[in-house]
Amino acid sequence: MSNKICIRMSGLGGQGVVTAAHILGSAAIRDGYQSTVNPFFGAEKRLAPAESYVRISRERIHERGEILFPNIIMIFHPHVITLGKCYTMPFFDGLQPGGKVLVNADAPLALSEEELEKLAGLKAKLFYIAATRIAAEVGGTELSTNMSMLGGLMGIADLVSYDALRDSIQERFSGGKFVASGTTAALDDVLKSKYEKVAQLVEKNVEVIEKAASSVKEYDLNIRHEGRGGSNRVCIG
Repeated sequence: MSNKICIRMSGLGGQGVVTAAHILGSAAIRDGYQSTVNPFFGAEKRLAPAESYVRISRERIHERGEILFPNIIMIFHPHVITLGKCYTMPFFDGLQPGGKVLVNADAPLALSEEELEKLAGLKAKLFYIAATRIAAEVGGTELSTNMSMLGGLMGIADLVSYDALRDSIQERFSGGKFVASGTTAALDDVLKSKYEKVAQLVEKNVEVIEKAASSVKEYDLNIRHEGRGGSNRVCIG
């Protein structure tokens, strides 16, 4: 990992974006890094835009709040892109050269030619993962989509260890020190209700993470065919 990585997570209310950011930041600290986590959302309601910002560094972090120039952008729902349900437009605004974008979608989205060319110009890497489907099939509930996205992140970047993620999930859902907002706490309770014991929740969601890590596909921004939008490039890997 480079000295500092900045991650912007964009999703919709009810997807566990805030929870994912907390678990990732906690895992980074367990692995000996410095980390800060800052959520940002308007009205706490389902399907409203929600973002979280995670900084991970080998050195002390002085910045707080919104990340304007991320190294990695995680898109938790296609509507962040297709319907503009995002606080940052376009969805990759501020992405640093050589940055990575991870999108939760069953198939590549129909991005405009201009968007694809800008991403290619940044020498960015665009990845897709069917995070919601993996969550339902492996974890037994779409509420584990955020865990799938963390798994996808593990598949494209070497940031934290699997052991640290496991321990952070255990702490999060075992009544640890984290103080959640009312809506986030309610979502945690709903997820816990899907499993008989916290230990089962942890194990199933670790399985989700591991499956997702091996299921990411890169979208080739350099291959050009006739046509426009999402039809002119293919997934590889």
